[in-house]
Amino acid sequence: MPKTTKCRKVNGMPGQFGFSPTDSIDLDNALQLTFDEFETIRLLDADGLTQEQCAKLMGVARTTVTSMYESARKKIASMLVDGRSLIISGGNVEFTIANDKYLQFKRKKGENEMRLAVTYENGEIFQHFGHTEQFKIYDIEDGKIINEEIVDTNGQGHGALAGFLVGGNVDVLICGGIGGGAKNALAEAGITLFGGVTGKADEAVAAYLADKLEFNPNVACSHHDEKHGSDHKCGDHDHHHGDGHSCGGGHCHD
Repeated sequence: MPKTTKCRKVNGMPGQFGFSPTDSIDLDNALQLTFDEFETIRLLDADGLTQEQCAKLMGVARTTVTSMYESARKKIASMLVDGRSLIISGGNVEFTIANDKYLQFKRKKGENEMRLAVTYENGEIFQHFGHTEQFKIYDIEDGKIINEEIVDTNGQGHGALAGFLVGGNVDVLICGGIGGGAKNALAEAGITLFGGVTGKADEAVAAYLADKLEFNPNVACSHHDEKHGSDHKCGDHDHHHGDGHSCGGGHCHD
């Protein structure tokens, strides 16, 4: 039976969730720096702590810190030497951030709670995930909305948005068009996707809670680097009902 990885505590977030040598991130070939690997760079290189101090803060052994740190540095070196894109997302982590400037909507959830995000613009579901400037966040408990909040993405884009959502402890995303690389990044982060949805954000969430949300599991968006042309519709889809869907879950294992 495989050994379960101990959850690593992360108390800081990157200023950017993605880096690229060009104007857009090549998600298909991007390196993934996990949040726990990022934390070792932040604590050891930026804050100047020892590996023992880093291990204590992250709640892991010093040898684990050494391994994560070496992995992180190799990825950063490859980004610089080979000119590859890099995104920060994933990892078996527990966020312990207080008043983080990007994730002020972050809060710890209970067993019967979940967090749902919708790509958002003026009350509507924004139709291109990679250019989303705002999400509307819904906290749900026992099938009822207990809190709503609109948050800015602070210039993040495409695969970097997956890291933004993971940092906010999001379980489910409702959106319009979305590219294959971003879909993979969300799946790897454990975020359940309902794509190809149009209309009002609040109405879509109500339909989701009633198990009546129409979505397209095969939704795709071919535009990653350019602005939309007049003939491009990221939300084009045929509708499928959400019967039997999974609502997602937490991102950390004991």
